[in-house]
Amino acid sequence: MTVVPTLAEIARGIREGRGVAHKRDIDAVVARLGLGGRDAAVPLGDDCAAIPDGDGFLLLAIEGFMDGFVAADPYFAGFCGVMVNVSDIAAMGGRPIAVVDALWSRDQPQAEPILAGLRAGAETYGVPVVGGHTNARAGAEHLAVAILGRAERLLTSFAARPGDLLVAAIDLRGRFREPHPYWDAATGAPPGRLRADVGLLAQIAEDGLAEAGKDISMAGVVGTALMLLECSGVGAAIVLDRIPRPPDVPLARWLTAFPSYGYLLSVAPDRLGAVLDRFTARGIAASAIGTVDASRVVRIVAGEEEAVVWDFAGSPLIGCGGMSAGS
Repeated sequence: MTVVPTLAEIARGIREGRGVAHKRDIDAVVARLGLGGRDAAVPLGDDCAAIPDGDGFLLLAIEGFMDGFVAADPYFAGFCGVMVNVSDIAAMGGRPIAVVDALWSRDQPQAEPILAGLRAGAETYGVPVVGGHTNARAGAEHLAVAILGRAERLLTSFAARPGDLLVAAIDLRGRFREPHPYWDAATGAPPGRLRADVGLLAQIAEDGLAEAGKDISMAGVVGTALMLLECSGVGAAIVLDRIPRPPDVPLARWLTAFPSYGYLLSVAPDRLGAVLDRFTARGIAASAIGTVDASRVVRIVAGEEEAVVWDFAGSPLIGCGGMSAGS
Protein backbone atom coordinates (compact mmCIF):
# COMPACT_ATOMS: atom_id res chain seq x y z
CA MET A 1 0.00 0.00 0.00
CA THR A 2 1.38 3.37 -1.06
CA VAL A 3 1.29 6.06 1.63
CA VAL A 4 0.63 9.52 0.16
CA PRO A 5 2.38 12.25 2.19
CA THR A 6 0.38 15.23 3.40
CA LEU A 7 1.15 18.70 2.07
CA ALA A 8 2.80 19.61 5.38
CA GLU A 9 4.99 16.49 5.13
CA ILE A 10 5.96 17.39 1.55
CA ALA A 11 6.92 20.90 2.68
CA ARG A 12 8.98 19.50 5.54
CA GLY A 13 10.62 16.98 3.20
CA ILE A 14 11.73 19.80 0.88
CA ARG A 15 12.90 21.97 3.76
CA GLU A 16 14.88 19.20 5.44
CA GLY A 17 16.02 17.39 2.30
CA ARG A 18 19.65 16.77 1.49
CA GLY A 19 19.65 19.01 -1.58
CA VAL A 20 18.40 22.04 0.35
CA ALA A 21 20.68 21.22 3.29
CA HIS A 22 23.69 21.46 0.98
CA LYS A 23 22.49 24.87 -0.21
CA ARG A 24 22.23 26.08 3.39
CA ASP A 25 25.99 25.61 3.70
CA ILE A 26 26.43 28.51 1.26
CA ASP A 27 25.29 31.03 3.88
CA ALA A 28 28.15 30.21 6.25
CA VAL A 29 30.73 30.36 3.46
CA VAL A 30 29.48 33.73 2.21
CA ALA A 31 29.59 35.14 5.73
CA ARG A 32 33.03 33.69 6.50
CA LEU A 33 34.61 35.08 3.32
CA GLY A 34 32.92 38.44 3.72
CA LEU A 35 31.53 38.24 0.22
CA GLY A 36 28.90 40.61 -1.15
CA GLY A 37 25.32 39.95 -2.15
CA ARG A 38 23.12 41.66 -4.68
CA ASP A 39 24.88 45.05 -4.34
CA ALA A 40 28.39 43.72 -4.95
CA ALA A 41 30.23 44.39 -8.21
CA VAL A 42 29.79 40.69 -8.99
CA PRO A 43 26.74 39.60 -6.92
CA LEU A 44 26.71 36.17 -5.29
CA GLY A 45 23.74 33.87 -5.53
CA ASP A 46 23.55 33.28 -9.27
CA ASP A 47 24.47 30.08 -11.08
CA CYS A 48 27.62 31.80 -12.39
CA ALA A 49 29.72 34.80 -11.55
CA ALA A 50 28.78 37.41 -14.16
CA ILE A 51 31.80 39.62 -14.81
CA PRO A 52 31.14 42.76 -16.91
CA ASP A 53 33.11 42.51 -20.15
CA GLY A 54 32.62 45.08 -22.88
CA ASP A 55 29.02 44.97 -24.08
CA GLY A 56 28.31 41.68 -22.30
CA PHE A 57 29.42 39.45 -19.45
CA LEU A 58 31.95 36.70 -18.94
CA LEU A 59 30.37 33.85 -17.00
CA LEU A 60 32.45 31.72 -14.64
CA ALA A 61 31.22 28.72 -12.66
CA ILE A 62 32.41 25.49 -11.07
CA GLU A 63 30.76 22.26 -9.94
CA GLY A 64 32.15 19.68 -7.53
CA PHE A 65 30.67 16.18 -7.33
CA MET A 66 29.85 14.04 -4.33
CA ASP A 67 32.37 11.23 -3.90
CA GLY A 68 29.56 8.67 -3.56
CA PHE A 69 28.11 9.70 -6.92
CA VAL A 70 31.52 9.55 -8.62
CA ALA A 71 32.12 6.08 -7.18
CA ALA A 72 28.66 4.73 -8.05
CA ASP A 73 28.34 6.11 -11.60
CA PRO A 74 31.74 7.39 -12.77
CA TYR A 75 30.83 7.71 -16.46
CA PHE A 76 27.73 9.79 -15.73
CA ALA A 77 29.67 11.85 -13.19
CA GLY A 78 32.14 12.75 -15.94
CA PHE A 79 29.31 13.52 -18.37
CA CYS A 80 27.63 15.68 -15.72
CA GLY A 81 30.87 17.58 -15.31
CA VAL A 82 30.08 19.23 -18.62
CA MET A 83 26.29 19.00 -18.58
CA VAL A 84 25.62 20.77 -15.29
CA ASN A 85 28.14 23.50 -16.02
CA VAL A 86 26.60 24.12 -19.45
CA SER A 87 23.24 24.33 -17.68
CA ASP A 88 24.61 26.96 -15.29
CA ILE A 89 25.82 29.04 -18.23
CA ALA A 90 22.46 28.69 -20.00
CA ALA A 91 20.57 29.64 -16.83
CA MET A 92 22.39 32.99 -16.92
CA GLY A 93 21.39 33.60 -20.54
CA GLY A 94 24.83 32.64 -21.81
CA ARG A 95 26.63 30.35 -24.19
CA PRO A 96 29.53 28.09 -23.08
CA ILE A 97 33.10 28.63 -24.27
CA ALA A 98 35.26 25.95 -22.60
CA VAL A 99 35.71 23.81 -19.48
CA VAL A 100 38.62 22.69 -17.32
CA ASP A 101 38.57 19.74 -14.94
CA ALA A 102 40.26 18.68 -11.71
CA LEU A 103 40.36 14.89 -11.31
CA TRP A 104 41.88 12.78 -8.56
CA SER A 105 41.91 8.98 -8.83
CA ARG A 106 43.66 6.00 -7.28
CA ASP A 107 45.17 5.06 -10.63
CA GLN A 108 44.62 5.54 -14.35
CA PRO A 109 42.15 2.63 -14.78
CA GLN A 110 39.90 4.16 -12.09
CA ALA A 111 40.02 7.48 -13.94
CA GLU A 112 39.10 6.02 -17.34
CA PRO A 113 35.26 5.92 -17.04
CA ILE A 114 35.23 9.44 -15.58
CA LEU A 115 37.36 10.71 -18.46
CA ALA A 116 35.19 8.85 -20.97
CA GLY A 117 32.09 10.55 -19.57
CA LEU A 118 33.80 13.93 -19.55
CA ARG A 119 34.81 13.51 -23.19
CA ALA A 120 31.31 12.38 -24.17
CA GLY A 121 29.79 15.39 -22.43
CA ALA A 122 32.21 17.74 -24.18
CA GLU A 123 31.43 16.23 -27.57
CA THR A 124 27.68 16.16 -26.93
CA TYR A 125 27.45 19.82 -25.93
CA GLY A 126 30.20 21.03 -28.25
CA VAL A 127 32.27 22.52 -25.43
CA PRO A 128 36.02 21.77 -25.44
CA VAL A 129 37.99 20.64 -22.41
CA VAL A 130 40.99 22.98 -22.56
CA GLY A 131 43.00 21.91 -19.52
CA GLY A 132 42.84 21.18 -15.83
CA HIS A 133 44.55 19.21 -13.08
CA THR A 134 45.04 15.44 -12.75
CA ASN A 135 46.35 13.28 -9.90
CA ALA A 136 46.25 9.50 -10.50
CA ARG A 137 47.82 8.64 -7.13
CA ALA A 138 45.10 9.78 -4.74
CA GLY A 139 43.22 7.82 -2.09
CA ALA A 140 39.88 7.92 -3.96
CA GLU A 141 38.14 9.46 -6.95
CA HIS A 142 37.19 13.15 -6.76
CA LEU A 143 35.95 15.39 -9.57
CA ALA A 144 35.37 19.10 -10.08
CA VAL A 145 34.79 20.91 -13.38
CA ALA A 146 34.79 24.65 -14.09
CA ILE A 147 33.38 26.49 -17.08
CA LEU A 148 33.74 29.80 -18.90
CA GLY A 149 30.93 31.31 -20.95
CA ARG A 150 29.60 34.60 -22.21
CA ALA A 151 26.24 36.35 -22.17
CA GLU A 152 25.01 39.36 -24.10
CA ARG A 153 22.05 39.87 -21.77
CA LEU A 154 21.73 38.24 -18.35
CA LEU A 155 19.19 36.06 -16.71
CA THR A 156 19.79 36.48 -12.99
CA SER A 157 18.48 35.31 -9.62
CA PHE A 158 18.05 38.93 -8.52
CA ALA A 159 15.36 40.08 -10.97
CA ALA A 160 12.14 38.24 -10.05
CA ARG A 161 9.36 40.75 -9.31
CA PRO A 162 5.95 40.57 -7.61
CA GLY A 163 3.33 39.82 -10.22
CA ASP A 164 5.68 37.66 -12.32
CA LEU A 165 4.74 34.10 -13.12
CA LEU A 166 7.16 31.37 -12.12
CA VAL A 167 7.73 29.07 -15.11
CA ALA A 168 9.24 25.58 -14.94
CA ALA A 169 10.64 24.06 -18.15
CA ILE A 170 11.78 20.41 -17.88
CA ASP A 171 12.70 17.79 -20.48
CA LEU A 172 10.63 14.75 -19.49
CA ARG A 173 12.08 12.54 -22.25
CA GLY A 174 14.33 10.54 -19.96
CA ARG A 175 14.63 8.07 -17.12
CA PHE A 176 16.01 7.85 -13.61
CA ARG A 177 19.51 6.43 -13.22
CA GLU A 178 18.31 4.12 -10.47
CA PRO A 179 18.50 4.19 -7.55
CA HIS A 180 19.68 7.80 -7.67
CA PRO A 181 17.51 10.93 -7.96
CA TYR A 182 19.12 11.85 -11.31
CA TRP A 183 16.70 12.18 -14.24
CA ASP A 184 18.77 11.51 -17.35
CA ALA A 185 17.32 13.18 -20.43
CA ALA A 186 20.73 13.75 -21.98
CA THR A 187 22.96 10.73 -22.51
CA GLY A 188 20.66 9.09 -25.05
CA ALA A 189 19.43 12.24 -26.77
CA PRO A 190 20.66 13.61 -30.13
CA PRO A 191 23.52 16.07 -29.47
CA GLY A 192 22.22 18.59 -31.98
CA ARG A 193 18.85 18.68 -30.25
CA LEU A 194 20.43 19.08 -26.82
CA ARG A 195 22.58 21.99 -27.97
CA ALA A 196 19.60 23.76 -29.51
CA ASP A 197 17.50 23.12 -26.39
CA VAL A 198 20.19 24.65 -24.18
CA GLY A 199 20.44 27.61 -26.55
CA LEU A 200 16.80 28.54 -25.89
CA LEU A 201 17.75 30.28 -22.65
CA ALA A 202 20.17 32.70 -24.32
CA GLN A 203 17.56 33.42 -26.98
CA ILE A 204 14.91 34.14 -24.34
CA ALA A 205 17.30 36.51 -22.55
CA GLU A 206 18.43 38.28 -25.72
CA ASP A 207 14.85 38.71 -26.91
CA GLY A 208 13.88 40.33 -23.60
CA LEU A 209 11.31 37.67 -22.72
CA ALA A 210 12.67 37.13 -19.18
CA GLU A 211 15.23 38.66 -16.86
CA ALA A 212 15.26 36.19 -13.96
CA GLY A 213 16.10 32.50 -14.02
CA LYS A 214 17.92 29.59 -12.45
CA ASP A 215 18.66 25.99 -13.40
CA ILE A 216 16.98 23.29 -11.33
CA SER A 217 19.65 21.82 -9.09
CA MET A 218 19.89 18.93 -6.64
CA ALA A 219 17.58 20.99 -4.41
CA GLY A 220 14.73 20.09 -6.79
CA VAL A 221 12.10 22.34 -8.36
CA VAL A 222 10.83 23.95 -5.16
CA GLY A 223 14.26 24.05 -3.50
CA THR A 224 15.69 25.85 -6.52
CA ALA A 225 12.76 28.26 -6.48
CA LEU A 226 13.65 29.06 -2.86
CA MET A 227 17.10 30.27 -3.91
CA LEU A 228 15.79 32.32 -6.82
CA LEU A 229 13.10 33.95 -4.70
CA GLU A 230 15.42 34.64 -1.77
CA CYS A 231 17.95 36.39 -4.00
CA SER A 232 15.19 38.58 -5.42
CA GLY A 233 13.74 39.39 -1.99
CA VAL A 234 10.32 38.00 -2.88
CA GLY A 235 8.03 35.04 -2.16
CA ALA A 236 5.64 32.87 -4.15
CA ALA A 237 2.86 30.33 -4.08
CA ILE A 238 3.82 27.22 -6.07
CA VAL A 239 1.01 24.96 -7.30
CA LEU A 240 2.33 21.40 -7.18
CA ASP A 241 0.09 19.87 -9.84
CA ARG A 242 1.30 22.43 -12.37
CA ILE A 243 4.92 21.27 -12.15
CA PRO A 244 5.83 19.32 -15.32
CA ARG A 245 6.28 15.69 -14.25
CA PRO A 246 6.51 12.27 -15.94
CA PRO A 247 3.15 10.51 -15.49
CA ASP A 248 4.60 7.45 -13.74
CA VAL A 249 6.82 9.27 -11.21
CA PRO A 250 5.40 9.98 -7.74
CA LEU A 251 5.25 13.67 -6.83
CA ALA A 252 7.32 13.31 -3.66
CA ARG A 253 10.18 11.71 -5.61
CA TRP A 254 9.99 14.23 -8.44
CA LEU A 255 10.26 17.17 -6.05
CA THR A 256 13.68 15.94 -4.94
CA ALA A 257 14.88 14.95 -8.42
CA PHE A 258 17.68 16.58 -10.41
CA PRO A 259 16.55 16.91 -14.04
CA SER A 260 19.34 17.00 -16.58
CA TYR A 261 17.42 19.76 -18.40
CA GLY A 262 15.35 21.89 -16.04
CA TYR A 263 15.01 25.65 -15.60
CA LEU A 264 12.95 28.14 -13.63
CA LEU A 265 12.15 31.54 -15.10
CA SER A 266 10.32 34.50 -13.58
CA VAL A 267 8.25 35.93 -16.41
CA ALA A 268 5.98 38.96 -16.77
CA PRO A 269 2.40 37.83 -17.54
CA ASP A 270 2.35 39.48 -20.97
CA ARG A 271 5.41 37.44 -22.01
CA LEU A 272 4.25 34.09 -20.68
CA GLY A 273 2.80 32.77 -23.94
CA ALA A 274 5.93 33.55 -25.93
CA VAL A 275 8.18 31.88 -23.33
CA LEU A 276 6.05 28.72 -23.12
CA ASP A 277 5.91 28.51 -26.91
CA ARG A 278 9.73 28.53 -27.15
CA PHE A 279 9.97 25.40 -25.00
CA THR A 280 6.92 23.46 -26.17
CA ALA A 281 7.96 23.94 -29.82
CA ARG A 282 11.01 21.82 -28.99
CA GLY A 283 9.13 19.14 -27.05
CA ILE A 284 10.09 20.46 -23.61
CA ALA A 285 7.34 20.49 -21.00
CA ALA A 286 6.78 24.01 -19.66
CA SER A 287 4.16 25.51 -17.37
CA ALA A 288 3.50 28.48 -15.12
CA ILE A 289 3.68 26.84 -11.69
CA GLY A 290 3.06 29.84 -9.44
CA THR A 291 2.91 33.57 -8.90
CA VAL A 292 5.66 35.72 -7.42
CA ASP A 293 4.62 38.09 -4.60
CA ALA A 294 6.24 40.46 -2.11
CA SER A 295 5.69 38.24 0.96
CA ARG A 296 9.21 36.72 1.23
CA VAL A 297 7.38 33.50 2.10
CA VAL A 298 7.33 30.44 -0.19
CA ARG A 299 4.25 28.24 -0.02
CA ILE A 300 3.23 25.11 -1.84
CA VAL A 301 -0.39 24.66 -2.87
CA ALA A 302 -2.51 21.57 -3.52
CA GLY A 303 -6.19 22.20 -4.14
CA GLU A 304 -7.46 24.44 -1.34
CA GLU A 305 -4.53 23.55 0.93
CA GLU A 306 -1.34 25.54 1.48
CA ALA A 307 1.84 24.80 3.44
CA VAL A 308 4.79 27.10 4.12
CA VAL A 309 8.14 25.79 2.90
CA TRP A 310 10.28 28.79 3.89
CA ASP A 311 9.92 32.22 5.48
CA PHE A 312 12.98 34.26 4.58
CA ALA A 313 12.15 36.90 7.18
CA GLY A 314 12.67 34.26 9.84
CA SER A 315 15.64 32.41 8.38
CA PRO A 316 17.94 32.89 5.37
CA LEU A 317 18.66 29.96 3.07
CA ILE A 318 21.81 30.87 1.12
CA GLY A 319 22.18 34.35 2.60
CA CYS A 320 22.32 36.20 -0.73
CA GLY A 321 18.86 37.74 -0.71
CA GLY A 322 17.59 41.29 -0.73
CA MET A 323 15.48 42.73 2.06
CA SER A 324 12.57 43.48 -0.22
CA ALA A 325 11.56 43.28 -3.84
CA GLY A 326 12.37 46.94 -4.36
CA SER A 327 15.64 47.08 -2.43
